[in-house]
Amino acid sequence: MKVLQVTQQRIYTTQFLLICLSSLFFSASYNMLIPELPSYLSGLGGAEYKGLIISLFTLTAGLSRPFSGKLTDTIGRKPVLIIGALVCVITGMFYPILTSVSGFLFLRLLHGFSTGFSPTAITTYVSDIIPSDRLGEAMGVQGLCFSTGLALGPALGSYIKLLTNYNVLFYSSSIIALLSIVLVFKVQETLPTKQTFKLSSLLISKSDIIAREALFPAIITFVSYLGFGAILTLIPDWSDYLGIVNKGTFFIAFTIASVLVRIIAGKVSDVYGRKHVIVIGLLILILALILLGKLESISGLLLAAILYGMAMGILSPTVNAWTIDLSKSSTKGKSIATMYIALEASIGLGALFSGWYYSNNITNVPVVFYTCSCIVGIGLLFMLYTKKTSL
Repeated sequence: MKVLQVTQQRIYTTQFLLICLSSLFFSASYNMLIPELPSYLSGLGGAEYKGLIISLFTLTAGLSRPFSGKLTDTIGRKPVLIIGALVCVITGMFYPILTSVSGFLFLRLLHGFSTGFSPTAITTYVSDIIPSDRLGEAMGVQGLCFSTGLALGPALGSYIKLLTNYNVLFYSSSIIALLSIVLVFKVQETLPTKQTFKLSSLLISKSDIIAREALFPAIITFVSYLGFGAILTLIPDWSDYLGIVNKGTFFIAFTIASVLVRIIAGKVSDVYGRKHVIVIGLLILILALILLGKLESISGLLLAAILYGMAMGILSPTVNAWTIDLSKSSTKGKSIATMYIALEASIGLGALFSGWYYSNNITNVPVVFYTCSCIVGIGLLFMLYTKKTSL
């Protein structure tokens, strides 16, 4: 096993901390709406379109990745980050104005562009200012901040709605997104040869969509997140079946476990290499998915959630760092976008497959999780027997 020498160069700079805080506010701004949107859409008369709340958002997030990757590599990291957050500001302001079902669905489609842009720029920016042998650690810290926003956002959003109304919730989302922009105003651009934006910058060719050097991390990302798409779709009904009143129980346990291991996993991958850490993460993920289908009890669900959170907390920062390890300096944004395209496609297909197979028959749920574990197993074999995966 190869052990790398890690430098003691300072990574917790002002720029890094500001980017991390901006990431936290950004993720909280859009995720704070999620718990309240189904009931809001029902109130508009669109209860039958609840499934589109996430899918429309994910669709545009995935479609915008090639654009964000190209722009990150041309006009700069900072402008792309701001564009994504600005989309959150604008859509939050328009939810109270476009109060028809079609208007709401249009805004969900537009809102998805935010996560197609900002995360690509944030990850690329962090890779620019962090030494390569401490990149995993930095990705763990940045991921910790992003995940904290994802976890705190829904709780904050539901609390605001409880005390006020939907309009205040939407405006609060815009304000928090605006704060994420303010935090990076004085952050310096890191792209050495920044170009002026032109309409031609939005022209995408085949070569702009996928970075070949990032295909291996993209494959692991794809097999890892299929289960997440299934979990988002099935866990609410599976929780009902198991007698769990709070349908967010799984996600609370999952988030806490994920947050606790991110920094440690990133540091370990800096020392012992990405491959060994990813293999461990995939093994835990396989076990978590099997137990999720096998243990039909509240304690079983919590155990599976903790293991699933540990697995994703290990895999996320390590695969991010691995993507950057393999990327070219001139097309780093495209490489990161490639990895995120795989993530969006995987979640979407996982949700689509699981919803189709489930068909409101609760006995079908375990089969979905077992199938996802088998697909992760293929990814594990890929890591073990593909030579180029080692750092």
